[in-house]
Amino acid sequence: MTIAEQKSDQKPGGSPRRRFAPVTVSVNGVEIPASAIAREAQNHPSGDPDMAWNQAVRALAIRELLRQEAERLDIVAEPLTDEDGRRETAEEAAQRVLLERELVLPVPDEESYRRYYRQNEARFRSPALYEAAHILFAADSRDTTAYAGAVEKARAAIAELQAAPDRFSEIAKGLSDCPSGAVGGSLGQIGPGDTTPAFEAALIHLEPGETTEEPVETPYGAHVIRLDRRIDGRTVPFEAVREKIADYLAESVWRRAAAQYVSILAGRASITGVDLGASATPLVQ
Repeated sequence: MTIAEQKSDQKPGGSPRRRFAPVTVSVNGVEIPASAIAREAQNHPSGDPDMAWNQAVRALAIRELLRQEAERLDIVAEPLTDEDGRRETAEEAAQRVLLERELVLPVPDEESYRRYYRQNEARFRSPALYEAAHILFAADSRDTTAYAGAVEKARAAIAELQAAPDRFSEIAKGLSDCPSGAVGGSLGQIGPGDTTPAFEAALIHLEPGETTEEPVETPYGAHVIRLDRRIDGRTVPFEAVREKIADYLAESVWRRAAAQYVSILAGRASITGVDLGASATPLVQ
C-alpha cells in the first residue's frame, strides 16, 4: 500500500509540480507522526525520497507493533551494550527479548552448510588473475578528432606487431602514453575491477601470448593489450568458509522467522497507512 497520495499542480510557466499528502499511519490506534517518519527516513538513504519514506514508515510500524506485543506480554529486559559501546533503550531490549522468546528458529546442520557450499560453489572461487602489458595511445573521449587519431595509431601499432610480435616491449617504450611504457608496457598482475570494463573484457577473451587484434577503447584512450599469463581462480575449501556459511544461514533463518512473526502480529492488529504483509522482510534486528 502506498503511504503517500501523489497530487500535481502547475509551476509558474506551466510545468507540473509534485506534491504529496501523507496518509495517517497507525498501529492499533497509536499514530506514528510524520515528524518521526522524517527522522527515521534519514536511516534509509535512497536516491528516491519516496522509497526512503516508505521504508521509514514500515520500520516504525514494525517497531510499534513489537513494542505493543512486548508490553502485552509484560516483557521487561535489561538493556545490553554492544561492542561499539552503544546501549539499547529499554524498549529495544524488550523487543529483542520478545523475538528471542517467540521466534522458532530451526538450526542449520552440517549437511545444510555443505549443501549450500555445493550449490553456490562459484561464490567461493577466487577470481582469476592476469599478467598483462599494454600500449596506450592517450586521448580524451570527449575530443572526437583526437580520439579517432589515437585509435588509428593503435591500429598501426597492431599491424606492426602482427608482423613482429617480439617488438611489443620496444614499441611500448617508444610510444605508450602510460608510465608502464618504461617497463615495456608491463602492468603486472591484474584482478577484477583493476581496469575499466572494456579493458577487462579484452583480457578475458585473450589467450596467453595473444595481442588484441583491434584497439581497445576506454575513456583514457586506445589500448593495444597483450596477455602474458592467466592464473585461474581456485575454489576456496569448505573448511575455510564454513563459519561464514553458518553465520549467513543463521541470519537467513532469523529473517524468515521474523518476517513470519511480524506477519502474524500484523494479521491480528488494526494497521493503517502501511502494509506489513508476509511478502516483505521486516526491518528489525
